[in-house]
Amino acid sequence: MAQLAIIRDLVAHNPNFRRLWLAHLISLGGDWFNQVALLGLVLELTDSALNSGLVLAAGILPQFLFATVSGPVADRFNRKVLMIVSDVARVLLALGMLLVRSDENVWIGILCMAGISAFSAFFQPASGASLPNLVKPEELALANTLMSASWGTMLAVGAALGGWVASSLGRDTAFLLNAGSFALSAFLIVRMNARFSISQPATAKPHPLRDITEGFAYARSDRRLIALLATKGGFGLGVGVIALLPVLATDVFRSTDAGIGILFAARGLGALLGPFGAAAYVGRNERRLFLALGSAMAVYGGVYLLVAGMPTLWLAAVFAAVAHLGGGAQWVLSSYGLQRLTPDYIRGRILALDLGLVSLTISVSSLLAGRLADVLDPRTVMTGLAAVELAYAVVWLTATRRLWKRSPESARALAEESA
Repeated sequence: MAQLAIIRDLVAHNPNFRRLWLAHLISLGGDWFNQVALLGLVLELTDSALNSGLVLAAGILPQFLFATVSGPVADRFNRKVLMIVSDVARVLLALGMLLVRSDENVWIGILCMAGISAFSAFFQPASGASLPNLVKPEELALANTLMSASWGTMLAVGAALGGWVASSLGRDTAFLLNAGSFALSAFLIVRMNARFSISQPATAKPHPLRDITEGFAYARSDRRLIALLATKGGFGLGVGVIALLPVLATDVFRSTDAGIGILFAARGLGALLGPFGAAAYVGRNERRLFLALGSAMAVYGGVYLLVAGMPTLWLAAVFAAVAHLGGGAQWVLSSYGLQRLTPDYIRGRILALDLGLVSLTISVSSLLAGRLADVLDPRTVMTGLAAVELAYAVVWLTATRRLWKRSPESARALAEESA
């Protein structure tokens, strides 16, 4: 009840947070309309699991490629302007999806997806670095939970509706709705009147190599930050299972875009509910934060081992939802930990580094999953990736046991010793 009261106050009495949250909510919904429609179109035109993996990789890999630039930019320039420019650019790129008409121009859709991802690489660190300046310290954990729940909500709603829209009203409608979502997001951010950063050097110029080196150096000074960066980066190793969901829906369960939407919606339902349970358990207890992170990764990998063996689409959807209880919890807790432990002047670089690492591992995992699924049973590939995820969770928990087995005070002292 206390969590619900804080969330209600955040949304009702903090207009700047409300507008940022709504901007995320709306643009994320459009993203899932777009992704379900493009995945269905690419599979229909090319009948290749590798191309499905390429679509997902195109939506993620540019965030790794631009990580050395986007973080310093978010730390040194106006974060509000950066988010608005990113949204406007994504409107134009989303409209480019309308040009995909045959297997010969599928590359246009993949290129537009990559462009949207590239501008998201600037939007997300700017947004994440701004959040601690828009809410009170005691509200930050639940603000992160609500932002993550927005991702899960719109994945559940957007994927399900996106599958229906693509099947019933046509994929072009889904692409147009995605473009409109970015336009509405930009409008909401324009209306924000807030302090997005504590300080921004007026004459400082970003130097990618130096700036990313500073980010690495700062992270290395605190083993808690290293552990947090390692959890999400390692988490991405098994996320290639998501690239196989469209293949399961269409090739194994013989469904249409609606089937892809069902599996993605189940994923969203888990990602929606997982962060709330994790936030209630962790609170501001640092020891619980690290224990919950490792446990969440283990749930994700362990349950996806079961998804691979399900005999029907609906049973696969149920277990996918359970798996993403862990996936959603892991994502929001690692982001919250980095925001809480990193000062404003370098927060954008640390968050961009985090995004870059997980984007790289997710991209590699997705491409590998797609390539292997073209020559092997997709269920076998999913089982292998889930096993990798579960093994990584065990290794990470073992390596970080000094952080989650001790009290918050001793864990903090341990981190200071490593500085």
